[in-house]
Amino acid sequence: MTSAFVPGFLLSLSLILAIGAQNAFVLRQGLRQEHVFAVCLVCAISDAILIAAGVAGFGLAAHTLPWLEPVLRYGGALFLLCYAVRSWRSALGNPGCLTPSTRVAAGLGATLASCLAFTWLNPHVYLDTVVLLGSISSQYQGHKTAFALGAMSASFLFFFTLGFGARLLRPIFASPTAWRVLDALVGTAMLAIALKLVWP
Repeated sequence: MTSAFVPGFLLSLSLILAIGAQNAFVLRQGLRQEHVFAVCLVCAISDAILIAAGVAGFGLAAHTLPWLEPVLRYGGALFLLCYAVRSWRSALGNPGCLTPSTRVAAGLGATLASCLAFTWLNPHVYLDTVVLLGSISSQYQGHKTAFALGAMSASFLFFFTLGFGARLLRPIFASPTAWRVLDALVGTAMLAIALKLVWP
């Protein structure tokens, strides 16, 4: 079992470490200390569902639905573009609204809706979890469950570490300027990812 759990854990961790839209959103929530547990849990459970689907063989079924990939790709790009504009507007807005102590927190429903969109509208998530992890799990016949559990464990560990570990950076983000820079960087990253989805 360990021989399948560890490779699943390490492979999943290596894939999820790449900076992306979902990770940037979790980091932002962690810095603001807004609904951190709920956001981390939704991201981790979503990953677990996708990993389970991939290991169960649904990656092969995706090839029979040729319309699914472009729908996810362009839908995800549109969502990321809208979020990029929102981030840049925040970066250029009133500095007071970027200060954690004075900023009004977004509602749980709106936050989780954004979190789900970052997760389920991102085609890269499907490629990493459903297709890649799903195909590699076929090498561990008889131990695919252990492989999947290892991959899921890595996802839970990463998201909760990122979300709750972000508070260590809060002294830096006591300055509105730091929030402006973060918003500008997030907006730029979202645009870059959106363009990569449209023009791979």
